[in-house]
Amino acid sequence: MAVALRDIRTIGELFRRGALRTAEKPVYSSQAGALNKVSLYQGDITTLQTDAVVNAANPSLLGGGGVDGAIHAAAGSQLLAECWTLGGCKTGDAKITGGYNLPARHVIHAVGPVYDAGNAETCATQLESCYRTGLRLAKENGCETVAFPSISTGIYGYPLRDATHIALNEVRRFVDSDVEDKIKRVVFVVFKDIDRSVYEELIPFYFPPVEMP
Repeated sequence: MAVALRDIRTIGELFRRGALRTAEKPVYSSQAGALNKVSLYQGDITTLQTDAVVNAANPSLLGGGGVDGAIHAAAGSQLLAECWTLGGCKTGDAKITGGYNLPARHVIHAVGPVYDAGNAETCATQLESCYRTGLRLAKENGCETVAFPSISTGIYGYPLRDATHIALNEVRRFVDSDVEDKIKRVVFVVFKDIDRSVYEELIPFYFPPVEMP
């Protein structure tokens, strides 16, 4: 069953319900508009009725395990057929396709880095680019709502906390720069409880509430 955006709480609502707590030293200042543009959702990304969902893809774009395999399975063979025409994708970049059998109209295939502790700075730059490029593609293709998984934190081995810091920072930077208000909602989608707990811990540093809930 498709999950409508109206059924996914914004982080502003999560603060008001006490699901998120304030941080002592937030990285960014409070902004009411930002709290209404971002959500945290635990569940299956393939069920979300957003304009676009982001796929944690591999460079071939031809499917794989985890989120990648789930999105391809749910979207159907037409997605694979379109991906064959794209010629793959470089790490840190992203490409957009139709959503086919998904509730989402589009899939944005972002290729995150395979984590290498000896090359952590390059990995961080590539992961940052995944989020920036994904948001840019959504904006350029008229997608007002977009859902992101936690890119590279599965079999690619990116440390969850480090990856979450990057995801939150890049989305906050984008929200602050989106003066035309092209993107109405960004949804962070997690599947495991540990992922949710890390997002709940770190969100207040990047999206602090305007006042105490």
